[in-house]
Amino acid sequence: MTSHSAQKKTRHSLRKTLREQRRQITRKQQTLHARRLAKNLRLSRHFNLAKAVAFYLAEDGEMSPEFAIQLAWQHNKDVYLPVISPYGNSLFFALYTPNTRMKRNRFGISEPAVAINQCKRAHQLSLIFMPLVGFDLTGNRLGMGGGFYDRSFHFRNHQKSWRKPKLIGLAHECQKLDQVPTESWDIPIDGVVTEAKLYRF
Repeated sequence: MTSHSAQKKTRHSLRKTLREQRRQITRKQQTLHARRLAKNLRLSRHFNLAKAVAFYLAEDGEMSPEFAIQLAWQHNKDVYLPVISPYGNSLFFALYTPNTRMKRNRFGISEPAVAINQCKRAHQLSLIFMPLVGFDLTGNRLGMGGGFYDRSFHFRNHQKSWRKPKLIGLAHECQKLDQVPTESWDIPIDGVVTEAKLYRF
């Protein structure tokens, strides 16, 4: 088996294990974690200063940003959600309010029912909170494997300096790993917020 094949197998195995761990978190614990996460976000300078912030709607045991979204609305921030591009496997971001009409995308995930020309691209936002399957303390993120976020932020690999968007993962503390096996196309993140603490990389 080549080193690349072995790494791919390792990542697949890690995803499976971590997703199972995530699913074992009870609904009561999920709610408690989500509340603690929102409390920890108050410590984030990036969150406090940002005017346009992207979140996601949790699926499959992901850390829920529901209370963080409410906190953002309370502070008069513009909240956005990812929308899958009809032109390829990347993401646009649509404004999200309590009155936004939603639809299911091809993966069965809810997203705002808006035209793509009404959406923003990643570089137009100040701060993007991302779901993840696993993370380590050097800023490596293990995603679901579809590559949507990595493709959407590939421009960061071609800029010597950039200021936005900041990329912050949201996770349960149990998703922390000693080391995430990486690929050349992986985009590092700037921090992670869990129910336990705020990590800055």
